[in-house]
Amino acid sequence: MGKVLVALLVVVAVVLVGGWLSLRRPAIPYETLEAKYATPASQYLTLKDGVRVHYRDQGRRDGPVLVMVHGFSANLETWEPWVKRLGAEYRIISLDLPGHGLTRAPEGYTLKRTGFVDIVDETVSKLGVEKFVLIGNSMGGGVTWAYALAHPDKLQGAVLVNAAGWLEPREEGDEGPFIFKVLRNPVGRAIVKDLDVSAMTRAGLRDAFEPTPDMADDAMVARYVEMARAPGHKDIILGLMGSFDPKDAATKEKLAAIAVPTLVLHGTDDRLIPVSAAGRFGEAIPGSTVIIYDKVGHVPMEQIADRSAADLDGWLKAKVFVAKP
Repeated sequence: MGKVLVALLVVVAVVLVGGWLSLRRPAIPYETLEAKYATPASQYLTLKDGVRVHYRDQGRRDGPVLVMVHGFSANLETWEPWVKRLGAEYRIISLDLPGHGLTRAPEGYTLKRTGFVDIVDETVSKLGVEKFVLIGNSMGGGVTWAYALAHPDKLQGAVLVNAAGWLEPREEGDEGPFIFKVLRNPVGRAIVKDLDVSAMTRAGLRDAFEPTPDMADDAMVARYVEMARAPGHKDIILGLMGSFDPKDAATKEKLAAIAVPTLVLHGTDDRLIPVSAAGRFGEAIPGSTVIIYDKVGHVPMEQIADRSAADLDGWLKAKVFVAKP
């Protein structure tokens, strides 16, 4: 009986290992990704730490400057709906953070504690931008409020779109989308590092686009999955999941120091960051404006592009770029 059990365990182990090996996927060269996903608007610049940032500088060249920062595992493509609607009046700069999109990082690159804030700051400085409104979604929203605290002299305004940052308690049994449950576990991160995560990515995107999950179509899923396979990207992304320091979380006392005009946008059906976060940002940041979208999820700039772009434009003209009499 013992020998039979051992044999069965061996068979199961072989099947599991074989299945794991069959799901492994090699890295995709940057040249291949750029040929497929770069556009005529794509540009690149190299920062002092060797990071080669992919960015787009679009819209009205002499217009007020808006800088847009994407969320975790996303890329600058998420802002294109706003670029199309706001580009006639504003100069819009969007960029891919290290570990995301078409931005390249040196081998063995490790993000510093202020890494993304520093990346944004050096990028806009190299582009000669002295004053701007910073806009961020999700993780990019966290970068935005952190930048507002670090460089208040450079900002004309801040926009937090379903922004991250609070240590939000979840209801019992609610751990968020499955892919995030896996990535929060160090063993899970090690297992999925080189695997085909198409199914988990699709599920995560559908959660982000609730209650309009079908907007996360096959082309979008493929873009997220393939860009995550750029050399070094997964090491950076997975490192982010294991390196969060609670001391960097948002607090009412910390955010009270933000003095620039601030707009907070959030969808009621966000399954990644609860809508209660918007109220907390609004309460903590003096004079901020909060707009809540009913039956909208994690990415209102894509889900309700017309309405959210119009709200942003109206707020900018009323609170930031007020016309002089």
